[in-house]
Amino acid sequence: MAEHDHVDPAALADVTPAVRAAILVEALPYIQAFAGRTVVIKFGGNAMVDEALAHSFAADIVLLRAIGLKPVVVHGGGPQIGELLAKLGLESEFKDGLRVTDADTLDVARMVLTGRVNADIVSAINQRDQVAVGLSGEDAGLIIAEQRHADLGYVGDVVEVNRRILDTLLAADFIPVISTIGADEKGQAYNINADTAAIAIAANLEAEKLIYLTDVPGVLTDVADPSTLVSRLSTARAMGLIADGVISGGMIPKIEACLDAVADGVGSAHILDGRIPHVVLLELLTDAGVGTMITRADEATA
Repeated sequence: MAEHDHVDPAALADVTPAVRAAILVEALPYIQAFAGRTVVIKFGGNAMVDEALAHSFAADIVLLRAIGLKPVVVHGGGPQIGELLAKLGLESEFKDGLRVTDADTLDVARMVLTGRVNADIVSAINQRDQVAVGLSGEDAGLIIAEQRHADLGYVGDVVEVNRRILDTLLAADFIPVISTIGADEKGQAYNINADTAAIAIAANLEAEKLIYLTDVPGVLTDVADPSTLVSRLSTARAMGLIADGVISGGMIPKIEACLDAVADGVGSAHILDGRIPHVVLLELLTDAGVGTMITRADEATA
């Protein structure tokens, strides 16, 4: 195992060969079920800024590809944009949770998302296998955007996803890594919320799964008790928990994004705690799972 995977050999000392074999056997039906299917992962939260977690994530992505899945990584970079703006003496203004983006802020966003964050993710994956390809939504008209509202400046919404370049890369077994800068028909660039861009990309690719890496464990019926994690939700129950106030605050937009994804045809949407090493593998390839999965109402009983 590569040194940069940050795995303590002592942690594996008590894992017997039989247990290791059982883990592989448990993963087999999931590998068979998901082979050839597209999985879109929105990379964000602490996993993006913690070097050890970023390497863990990269290893997961390479392994998914190796066992026959087609991973697509979508990322934002709000904290990194804010950090560079501050260094440049530019103030950040937010409206309705979105960064007001003037021409200078847009230039910074493009530099950070495409020139730094995207390059770092691609590099981490390619340290394991030379398969990651960095893309901006501006490349080959991948994300056609329009302005959301004049008050927000160059903040955009997705109008269309042109999947041609993604189909070409996935057919050749490459891993697309997408920064969410889009452009309109005239070439004007827009900064797009990565959560909503991930939904559009996953729906367009008819993805089996859309995974959000966050800094929360998933849906808890009691936010003070991790044991109350809800591992599986139907859309109907999710909406009921919002109405009852069980799902509240910052969890609401996360759940609403998942509901939008499954409504648009994605097989299931997952909220995972990106602070857990190899959390993507634990969710996709084990019986228990470790986050919250949301599926269409007729497919879930939880």
